[in-house]
Amino acid sequence: MNGSDMISQLELGKPEKRPEKRVNGIFWIILLNLGIYVADHWFQVRGIKTLYLYHNWPAWFQFVTAAFCHAKWNHLSSNLFFLYIFGKLVEEEEGNFALWLSYIFTGAGANLVSWLVLPRNAVSVGASGAVFGLFAISVLVKMSWDWRKILEVLILGQFVIEKVMEAAQASTGLSGFSSGGYALQSVNHIAHLSGALIGVFLVWLLSRVPSQPPDQEVSTLQRKTVKDP
Repeated sequence: MNGSDMISQLELGKPEKRPEKRVNGIFWIILLNLGIYVADHWFQVRGIKTLYLYHNWPAWFQFVTAAFCHAKWNHLSSNLFFLYIFGKLVEEEEGNFALWLSYIFTGAGANLVSWLVLPRNAVSVGASGAVFGLFAISVLVKMSWDWRKILEVLILGQFVIEKVMEAAQASTGLSGFSSGGYALQSVNHIAHLSGALIGVFLVWLLSRVPSQPPDQEVSTLQRKTVKDP
């Protein structure tokens, strides 16, 4: 075996470097949440409040748009922090489309459950349902039975629940919002729980979709034969 053949063999044994995945979707989601908040609370754009979910007579799009609206800065800043962490994990693992699908599906699903359960004079806003959904998805797609991973999930999970609840409690009431006797929900536990459960359901549903068979073609490098010295 000459030197060049030996080098070729060594190169075949090297693990291929995985291409670095660019993360863009989560930043657009964060910017969209920020932009709607600024337009609503800083510039007082009149049409923004039509994006809230009014439980007495909701428009179909409000189940989605309410997941991008927030009543107070405390709630928004907390949600953005966890959106970045868990949204980035989901996007790195599953891609941009899966991130948007997960956010919209869990956020709209949590709002739908809230509308079915909460009083008719309630108004729902906030990304908390999507936050819990992305948290559940990010855990499940990386879950293993390693005790260290389980401990990590338990520690991170209780922290997420505690902080999101605190932020939601801090956003009680909507300053200057009085229209027809509507009441903003202070802490929507229904949205939190349903967002997480919908995230679990989404992962289970996608896991039932059969994956494409792996490519059976042999790469050109693997076709090389070793020459006798």
